[in-house]
Amino acid sequence: MMTKRSCTIIAEAGVNHNGSLSMAKELVEAAAKAGADAVKFQTFKAEQIVSRTAEKAPYQKASTSGGKSQYDMLKGLELSEHMHIELASYCEKLGITFLSTAFDLTSLDFLLTRIGLPFIKIPSGEITNAPFLYEIGRRHLPVMLSTGMSTVGEIEQALGALALGYLGEEENLQSDRLAISAYTEGRHLLENYVTLLHCTTDYPAPLGDVNLNAMCTMKSTFGLPVGYSDHTEGIAISVAAAAMGASVVEKHFTLDRNLPGPDHQASLEPAELSEMVQAIRQVHEAMGSPLKSPSPHELVNRNAVRKSLVAAKSIRKGERFTSDNLSVKRPGSGISPNYYWDWLGKIADRNYEPDDVI
Repeated sequence: MMTKRSCTIIAEAGVNHNGSLSMAKELVEAAAKAGADAVKFQTFKAEQIVSRTAEKAPYQKASTSGGKSQYDMLKGLELSEHMHIELASYCEKLGITFLSTAFDLTSLDFLLTRIGLPFIKIPSGEITNAPFLYEIGRRHLPVMLSTGMSTVGEIEQALGALALGYLGEEENLQSDRLAISAYTEGRHLLENYVTLLHCTTDYPAPLGDVNLNAMCTMKSTFGLPVGYSDHTEGIAISVAAAAMGASVVEKHFTLDRNLPGPDHQASLEPAELSEMVQAIRQVHEAMGSPLKSPSPHELVNRNAVRKSLVAAKSIRKGERFTSDNLSVKRPGSGISPNYYWDWLGKIADRNYEPDDVI
């Protein structure tokens, strides 16, 4: 979506800047140094996305001080418009794509009009927010849709809402049109715009809950590109997702897992991020072509390691080849052993010494 590489790697800084511009810039530096394609933040107005009485998620309670509400926690993690602009400029300077996830329409419009994002990342929590998805579709930009906590039916409805926006529908916007009818009408647009990201919304996500095969299910069910937004510990599952065909891998990272905040403990540190990027690049280089044929390097070795028909003992001209005087040995520069039985009983047209290739 951003590069010619077969897997786009997004280093998810999220809110791991703790509201600090200088820390956010350090995260940009770490992502660029690791070789990620993009570094992604989160853009929101706390008063527009959460009520003042909403409780924190269990993982947020476990990783932050217990006194604050979810609203208070998020308010302290907002980045100002000026900070966004400065971060986008800093990303451009370091040669890494700036991204941010919008959680409300005000933030979405800011990111598109002032920052000029190349595509829109929709977080898992908004997958049932049909009005928001519809408005995103109306922007006619590529979308990455995270599918954490969702069923196939909910993904279908989310695609329907996006399709209605892509189609420019303005009348008869009803919930029943979010089902397969709207999805079918806008299928050609969805195929051009949407990538689905498999995700397990827990921090960290237990391995037994990952169900990575569901990524392939989404690809076959909806006929759309798929990727993986990883909340597990370590890098193994991200690398596995890349090997299974993920076109995008997104992974949280932090400068230090011991920092205070809701997402630090479930994030990679810079050295681990670098290791993950390198491993994914290696996996995709190794994936290569689906055709099974010898590589140029294999051809160089083929004669040395394959075998041919050779004389097991001295054979005189006019003598018949038998199982007693015909053997199979390296090198592979002669007649293939696949033809062993065809040569039994044939007449030798010259003299052979032991180990001579036939």
